[in-house]
Amino acid sequence: MSTEETYDRVYTGSEVNVQYLQELFKKSGISNRVRNDMESGLRAGFGGGIPGQVQLFVIKSHYNEAAAIVKATFPNDVAEH
Repeated sequence: MSTEETYDRVYTGSEVNVQYLQELFKKSGISNRVRNDMESGLRAGFGGGIPGQVQLFVIKSHYNEAAAIVKATFPNDVAEH
C-alpha cells in the first residue's frame, strides 16, 4: 500500500467478510483498501502472512464510521479496549 499513512486498519478477517464489509462501505461512500499478505507473498515467490486473513483499511477521516459498521456487522470480531 503506497499511501498507507492516510489509511488505518479497521478489520482483519476472512476474505469473504472483508468483501462483505467492502460492499457496506461502498454504499456508505467509505474509501477502502485491502491487503492480503499471504497472496502477495505467494505471488512474489515466498510465504508470508496468515492463510485466510485479509486486512481492510479505510481513510482515516472515515475510520469511526467504518468501525461502527464493522462492530454492528461482526460484533464478535471486534476487540473491546
